[in-house]
Formats: sequence, C-alpha cells, structure tokens
Amino acid sequence: MKTTAGAHTIGFSRCTSFRQRLYNQSGNGLADSTLDESYAMQLRWGCPRSGSDDNLFPLDYVSPAQFDNYYYKNILVGKGLLNSDQILFTKSATTRQLVELYAANIGIFYDHFAKSMIKMGNITPLTGLEGEVRTNCRRINSS
Repeated sequence: MKTTAGAHTIGFSRCTSFRQRLYNQSGNGLADSTLDESYAMQLRWGCPRSGSDDNLFPLDYVSPAQFDNYYYKNILVGKGLLNSDQILFTKSATTRQLVELYAANIGIFYDHFAKSMIKMGNITPLTGLEGEVRTNCRRINSS
C-alpha cells in the first residue's frame, strides 16, 4: 500500500477530500500541523471553509501530469495533499524510510511500484454472493 500510494503522483483531488486538513484537522479549528504553512495558505485560497467543493488540486503540485517521484519529495517537505499521503512520513519510521528512499531514488520507486502493481493485479476479487461492487467506495452498500 505504501508503494502504490505513489500513483498519487498523477491526478487531482476535490476540496472535500482534504478540507479538514486546512481548517480543523484535530478538532481544534487549526490546520494539520504537518502541513507546510505556505502550501496550506495556497490551498485555502482555492478551497474556502465552505463551498467550492468541486475545486480540484493536483495530488502532486510539482509535476501533476508526470509519473515520477515528486509525490514523495513533496511529502518530505510537508506538501502531501491528502492526510493519507502525509501520514506515510509522519506515522512510522518504516514508512518514513520508504518515502525518503523513493524521493531519493526514482529507479527504486519505479521498480517497487511495478512489482506492487503486478501483485495487486493478481488479487482474485470476491464474486457472486461473496463480494460486492460498492456504489460509493467509502461505504458498504446498504441492503
């Protein structure tokens, strides 16, 4: 999962997915303390406390259209857009080491990413009554 998160080097996220980090991360009305202050100010400009839910921001603000290791370099300096991105660096020493490795060595990132995609592609999905296709990926379908 840590390596596949590198797919966030391409793509965008809506304000609704990261607004809490800007305004009330810990329930104290403040921004996430791991978020770079100048980056947070930029994000607040286009993602106010309310409204503008559909405004899009690049997951990798340096090179949003290139598959590279800037996603990890951004995390190193507190500029991971999503909480799940930044937590890779702040939550454990193991994931921090991977972030540092991938930020420093694009070849290792490419190698590990390719292997993780192959591994994920070999997962056999649950079918029939054993599984479900969710209408909203964040919630189990209601009966």
